[in-house]
Amino acid sequence: MWKKILPVLSVLLLTGCVGTFTRLTPLQQSRNPSNLYPVEVAFNSQQQSLRWETIQPYVLANGERYPLHPVSLVQNRWEGFVPVPPGVNSINYRFKFDYKYNNLGTAPKPSSVVSPIYKLNIVDQ
Repeated sequence: MWKKILPVLSVLLLTGCVGTFTRLTPLQQSRNPSNLYPVEVAFNSQQQSLRWETIQPYVLANGERYPLHPVSLVQNRWEGFVPVPPGVNSINYRFKFDYKYNNLGTAPKPSSVVSPIYKLNIVDQ
């Protein structure tokens, strides 16, 4: 039995918890003429094998993915925009971060982590 559990346990100990997302986007925003709404997230991880320089973050909304860009002068924060069509009052979205992590004895491996689903409400002024 230990022969089956030990390899899984060692992988869990090496990778640890991938990370936590902190949504920094307000729950509602005023409708604007561009129909583009800013979203922002902080991502933190204690995973020592994560290669921070390989992170490729984006926001998933309407079945599409939209790139996120690092916030200047602030570590581990990213921002971007999601489109919300005119007449639509809310949108569900989530963040996804693709990255590579160091793996013992091999080249870095690709992986990803996805945030919970968030809802953005658009209100008319």
